[in-house]
Amino acid sequence: MAAAPLRVLACGDVEGRLEALFGRVRAIQGKSGRFDMLLCVGNFFGSTSETEWAEYRTGAKKAPIPTYVLGANDQETVSYFPDVSGCELAENITYLGRRGLYSGTSGLQIAYLSGTESQDEPAPAYSFSAKDVAELKTSLLSTPNFKGVDILLTSPWPRDVGTFANSAGEIDTKKCGSKLVSDLAASLKPRYHFAALEKAYYERLPYRNHTVLQETPQHVSRFIALADVGNTSKKKYLYAFSIVPMSLMDPAELVKQPQDVTENPYRKSRKEAQKTKAPLCAEEEPACQFFFDLNKHQGKKRPSDGKERGNSQPKQAKKPPQPTGPCWFCLASPEVEKHLVVSIGTHCYLALAKGGLLPDHVLILPIGHYQSVVDLSSEVVEEVTKYKSALKEFFRSKGKRYVLFERNYRSQHLQLQVIPVPLDHCTSEDIKESFIAQAQEQQIELLEIPEHSDITQVAQPGTPYFYVELDTGEKLFHRIRGRFPLHFGREVLASEALLALPQRADWRRCAAERAEEAAQARAFRRDFQPFDFALRA
Repeated sequence: MAAAPLRVLACGDVEGRLEALFGRVRAIQGKSGRFDMLLCVGNFFGSTSETEWAEYRTGAKKAPIPTYVLGANDQETVSYFPDVSGCELAENITYLGRRGLYSGTSGLQIAYLSGTESQDEPAPAYSFSAKDVAELKTSLLSTPNFKGVDILLTSPWPRDVGTFANSAGEIDTKKCGSKLVSDLAASLKPRYHFAALEKAYYERLPYRNHTVLQETPQHVSRFIALADVGNTSKKKYLYAFSIVPMSLMDPAELVKQPQDVTENPYRKSRKEAQKTKAPLCAEEEPACQFFFDLNKHQGKKRPSDGKERGNSQPKQAKKPPQPTGPCWFCLASPEVEKHLVVSIGTHCYLALAKGGLLPDHVLILPIGHYQSVVDLSSEVVEEVTKYKSALKEFFRSKGKRYVLFERNYRSQHLQLQVIPVPLDHCTSEDIKESFIAQAQEQQIELLEIPEHSDITQVAQPGTPYFYVELDTGEKLFHRIRGRFPLHFGREVLASEALLALPQRADWRRCAAERAEEAAQARAFRRDFQPFDFALRA
């Protein structure tokens, strides 16, 4: 017989508003029945807590439900928590402690970390340090057959939690929160992670904890940030959910992947954190390489040859490899046909394709020399994503949908080919079926990968591959192990089933005069201007 789920309430910053919180809890239980526990993250006490708190501390009033709280986040409220290892603060109100794992008789495992991040060692009483996080991770990860925890409670948000996810509104998840909390969440793999402090409600799409096509599926994680109790904006501060402890669940049921699951937001940042010891980030250098060639009247001067530039920063771990010879796509290179460039960002640029399948066939290219998407740094990936979104919006305004593909085979510089297809020609499903059918005809194994997955999870740097992405988010992937038709992507799109332009499958047969190319680029640049985020930077 299946185990009965526990009914749990989670709450954001209480800030001493105990009457408001417990009044709301009583109302919820009156309507929906009894809950098993209330978990509070963020600031439980506030600057005006003493009067309300005295009634609970003395026993005059009692919390209506077993309540578990995190510790202080500032010096002012440290005195409310007399024992760093945790203690009962009042009847039905328990301070969990500075860090640890709470496991009740139900088997539910709740990991917790009190306070805010500190760089000091030892950390102040209201903070945690890297040492605290490392010790908590070690104590849990050393448990035999550790799969994760049911719930993680922290006060700060994890840094970068919004990567690959739905918008967090006014909160910038790249600047907000704690990197140590991100690292903790990545290691502990909580099924639910609650945080507060930002006076905002944010329920992130669930994210996966395994590498697609490479690791056995694991359970997903859900991050929920909660607002402050009684906030005037009526942002959500209480979250109700039911949960069966992981230890009591059927393994197949536990690892089921919801349809809206995304890539893990922390995996790439953790990899990059291990490479950040060099004083200059590689992505900073290519961003300034192109600055001099585009407008020759500018007074700054770049090195005249690749050797000089290559020797200026020896042994840079994150530096993109320099081309072994002339590269047609490094923006600083004399070989680049700059009359085709239609937009320049910080890390990427757009250019019309030479011998394009259509006049508005465009390429997304990194400014620096990167071979494939899986080699890109996070900053470049972010800007590629911005260009994708801008192009999707732009082409939809023209009554078209785009198809994007990359061939990381017999090429030395990443080219993301973006080709628009009129909406009235075919559906996204038609496009996907055409790619799959023509792949099968040529004995090419084209696999569909999860919609919110990251290509870096299915291909390692240096791996040859072919990759298709529709503007619906659907993705197809082929790992190249032998020969591969160089024009496969164009051939599928040019086929009678889609654009019916078979004569244009080979770009070399689609050459145009330079004046015609320049005119097409000017027209695209003019039309794309309202959608070009690079012009607003």
